Formats: sequence, structure tokens, C-alpha cells
Amino acid sequence: MAKFVFTPSKCSEIKDSYDAIIVGAGGAGLTAAIQANELGLKVAVFEKNAELGGNTNRASSGMNASESLVQINEGIIDNKEDFYQETMQGGGRLNDPELLRYFVDHSAIAIDWLSNHGIELTNLTITGGMSKKRAHRPASMAPVGNYLVTGALKQIQKENIPVFNNSKVIKLVQDDNKNVTGVELETEAGNKIVNAKAVLLASGGFGSSKELIKKYRPDLVDFKTTNQPGATGDGLKLADQIDAQLEQMDFIQVHPTAQTDTDHVYLIGEGLRGEGAILVNKAGKRFVNEMNTRKIVSNSINDLHENGAYLIFDQGIRDNFTAVEFYDHIGLVSHGDTLSEIAEANGINGQNLENTVKTWNEAVSSGNDQEFNRTTGMDRAIDRGPFFAIHINPAIHYTMGGIHITPKTEVLDTNGNIISGLYAAGEVSGGLHGNNRIGGNSIAETVIFGRQAGMQMAEFVHSAK
Repeated sequence: MAKFVFTPSKCSEIKDSYDAIIVGAGGAGLTAAIQANELGLKVAVFEKNAELGGNTNRASSGMNASESLVQINEGIIDNKEDFYQETMQGGGRLNDPELLRYFVDHSAIAIDWLSNHGIELTNLTITGGMSKKRAHRPASMAPVGNYLVTGALKQIQKENIPVFNNSKVIKLVQDDNKNVTGVELETEAGNKIVNAKAVLLASGGFGSSKELIKKYRPDLVDFKTTNQPGATGDGLKLADQIDAQLEQMDFIQVHPTAQTDTDHVYLIGEGLRGEGAILVNKAGKRFVNEMNTRKIVSNSINDLHENGAYLIFDQGIRDNFTAVEFYDHIGLVSHGDTLSEIAEANGINGQNLENTVKTWNEAVSSGNDQEFNRTTGMDRAIDRGPFFAIHINPAIHYTMGGIHITPKTEVLDTNGNIISGLYAAGEVSGGLHGNNRIGGNSIAETVIFGRQAGMQMAEFVHSAK
């Protein structure tokens, strides 16, 4: 089967005006474009990068939702209140309650909406901080992000929605009443003002901006990042220029399991631990509940002072997390027919590793992890050779802070008033996650609030008419 290739529109085809302009072609922007188009708006998507998809392309674990039909079909009885409370707890109880409530209440319908658009997430896994399998992913267990972007672009192509790459929004245009009425674009053909009745910022976070990391979290400035190079906070700067309110900008997430030994940093998805992998130190011993929140696991790895740690897993776990095939293809995975071979290849204490895995397998069998009280990601033991290890280190992964929005994705100014005509969704917005994002919630955020932005822009434009 030929690989789907999407060809962006030419900058010479950019019109003088649209009903809605969407800044950014990641998960939130593409979802919003589809939803707004279906509700009758003439939409254009502008992406500064050559490649479409943004950080969404790099997401690997899944999309969280509660009370979904997929869960019921697997016999998982979940409830929204648990999802709400666990996300609130994971975020240090600093999450915006209204945003989080909308998010949780609209998560299951977002899975159905994707399914109606040919993007079917029918397999489940679990991420740290969650008590139930809520991370929905493709039946193939392929990384969720690229699957979502590809499916969305197929829909966009089918609906003839124009998407322009290499088109950077450098200014938000306002009228005398401070309403946002369009954008100024920088393209290969020169600069151009494009008018719109509504503008959505869906331009992602700032995990690749040394400038903004240094400004808000100088302690993290030397960390590597899992983000794509274009994640430099452009949308935040655009919003700041027109007095939009930014919040919680120092809340920057470090992901515990990234492969940082090469110039290109690779995220090792949380789903690998969700399927049963464990973390060990150089002494071959576990040192943390691997399914705790990212903040706690990252801090535990840093506290080792051993240049990271090692993910240990077997063929059975590998078979249930197919992203490993990619990790292996690019040389990140070491192999061994036995655990002692894995230990020797990585400078780990072999006898301790064998004892650790034996103790872990007994915990899986009994459902009781006496060492670290892990209760999830215990569906399978590490007992099916060959065995594998990946060396990991924490890396900057996600910026929880951003533009202050209402649950309708409306942008607030520094006085708390709504900036008419301007919306924001996805990582560019702040408040949803508190001080720590739960794995699987970013993809959910892009779809849930991308749809919401599409609906709210449609309502705004139609009411203006």
C-alpha cells in the first residue's frame, strides 16, 4: 500500500480573506480546520515549517478518554470523575478546573468524532498517573501522533481545505476596537495581509526555544528536548504582542524517558512502560514506580546521578508496543538472548538485574509490587526472550503554560477580558495540565479543544453575519 503524501497549497493561491485562519498544522490546527469547514466556514491553515504535523507527529503513546465505547468493548468500566481527579492530582491541583471539566466531559465523543473521520483508535494502553487504560491508539499499536496527522490530512485533502506550509504568521492584525481581524504573513513570495473573521492560534509550545526556556526556567536551559525544531513559542509571542494573558509559563515538563545519546533526541513513549517495561539503574535495581507521574519519575532518574537509566523489557512487551520497531531500526535498542547479555552490553550489574527481574515477575504474578507499589502496566512479566534495553535520560518535552483561554478557547487579555476574534488551542494554551501533564492528555487536548475552537469560530462567524 502506497504511503499517503499530502501536498500543501502554493503560496500564490493565498486569498485576501477567509472566514477563519488557523495558525499551525499540528493536531489542534488540523482538527479545528476540519470541524470549522464542516460547519460552513471558509478556512485556511498556515504553517511556518515545511513539514506539517508539528509535535503531534512525535506523539507515540495514545489519546486519553474516559467512558468510551472502546473501553466498554474491552470490559473496562471507567468514569469521568476518576479521570478528572487523577489529572488534577497529577497536575499538582494547579489545573484550570473549568478547562479540565470540559476536557474530561468531551473526551469520549472526541474518540467517536475521529472514528467518524476514518481515524480509528480501538486499542488501549495505560500511562503514568492513570488508574485505568485510557490511552486510545490504533489497532496496529502504531504511534498515535503520525497516525492522527495522516488521517486528518486525508480528510483535509478530501474536503479541499487549503493548507499552506512555509507561511509564517508574524503579526495579528487588529481593528480600532482591538478585535482581531486577520494576520500578516511572511511567505516565499513576500509579506501579505490576510483578513479573517476569526483567528485560531494552534502553533504549539516552546520546548525548542532556548530563549524562552532561559527566560522562564533557566535551570532547564542545558537539557535536550524531544520537540521538533519549530516549537519556539511563536504563537505565544504573537499573543503577547496584543496584550493576551500568558499563565504558568514556568511549568515545563521534563519527560523521563528520552534517548539523548545522539544529536537527535528520541522520545521513548510512556506506553512502553504501560505495557510492562521497568527502569533500572547501573546496579541493575529498580528505583521508582515506573508508572508514577512524569515529574516524579524524571526527578528519580536525575537523583541517580548516573547519566540516566535503562528501560528493560522482553519480546512479549515489544510485541505490544510497535514503536520499538522504529527505535530498533535507528539503533537505540540493545539485544540479548539472556538478561546477563543485556547487562554486560550496558555495564549493568548482571546478577542484580536477574534478581530484579525475578522479583518483578513475582510481583506481576501476585499483582503486588511490594518494592514500589506499582499497580498499573503489570499485564505481562519480563520472561520471553530475547530481552532488550534502551538507555534513557530525562529531556524537555512539554510546556504546560501558555495563553489563558476560556473553555470556549477564547483568548483573555491581561485584564481578563475576551479578545474578540482570537482563539487558542493545543500546547500554545495554558492551564489545562497544571504543573505536570499526564501522558496521553496532549493528543486528547488537540482533538477536544481543536474541535471546540472549530465550533466556537463557526458560531462567532455565523452570528456576525
